[in-house]
Amino acid sequence: MFLEIMAPIYPICFTMTVCISNLAKCIVSVAGGATRAALTMHQARRNNMADVSAKDSSQETLVNLAGLLVSLLMLPLVSECHSFSLGCFFLLTALHIYANYRAVRALVIETLNEGRLWLVLKHFLQRGEVLDPTSANKVEPLWTGFWPSLSLFLGVPLHRLISSVFELQQLIEGHQEPYLLHWDQSRNEVQVVLSQMAGTETILRAATHGLVLGALQENGPLPAELEKLRNQVRAGLEKESWVIVKETHQVLDKLFPKFLKGLQDVGWKTEKHQLEVDEWRATWLLSPEKKVL
Repeated sequence: MFLEIMAPIYPICFTMTVCISNLAKCIVSVAGGATRAALTMHQARRNNMADVSAKDSSQETLVNLAGLLVSLLMLPLVSECHSFSLGCFFLLTALHIYANYRAVRALVIETLNEGRLWLVLKHFLQRGEVLDPTSANKVEPLWTGFWPSLSLFLGVPLHRLISSVFELQQLIEGHQEPYLLHWDQSRNEVQVVLSQMAGTETILRAATHGLVLGALQENGPLPAELEKLRNQVRAGLEKESWVIVKETHQVLDKLFPKFLKGLQDVGWKTEKHQLEVDEWRATWLLSPEKKVL
């Protein structure tokens, strides 16, 4: 909109300015459509997504109609005065941004994406308690990023993790979980291969596992088992990544059930998630359980 207002002032660049403006509108439209879908799913409290979407579209149509009528009334007042047009534009834009900020801040989303999962998990590792959705959404920043430094990829193809049967055996050894995880310490990158049997709980555990590995390279208090592993990682001990992953599997066997129960107790919806997961799946034989005599 700002470019469209400025276009008549510079007639030489009019066509280019208008084209850039329309391109920006298209980008905003795509981003807004994706955001709207997520919010519509959140607002469909009775699984009535179609009803909520229809009402949202009706309200948007009514608002656009009201905006058209107001613009027709204001057009004769601002058409001859560019400074007044810019003043109205900046004022209304500021009101629009503030209204959107207040609306987004009022949301309490009970499903976990990577950012919210990291926020809740970090609090759990440091203080031993799980943030409820209301508290988590209050401390969730809107203007600045809070994503972990770790790069997490869920649902990657198997060939990105291994190049031999021996490497596959290393990843499978020592656990019964239907996912394989590889941690690149130098790049702080975690890639996860999911089994065809992997459900929502498995994906949450895999994401939690990856974020726990990322926590080993950050500051802040950790449980004793993880603190020991972090000291080993920082000391530069000659331990391959798959050994650290194997040991964190054992830590997660104790830690994740408590974390998952805590999520459910405070109101998080763990039967679904908003984690970014690719569609690749694999099948392999699980490692046999060790029998204790």
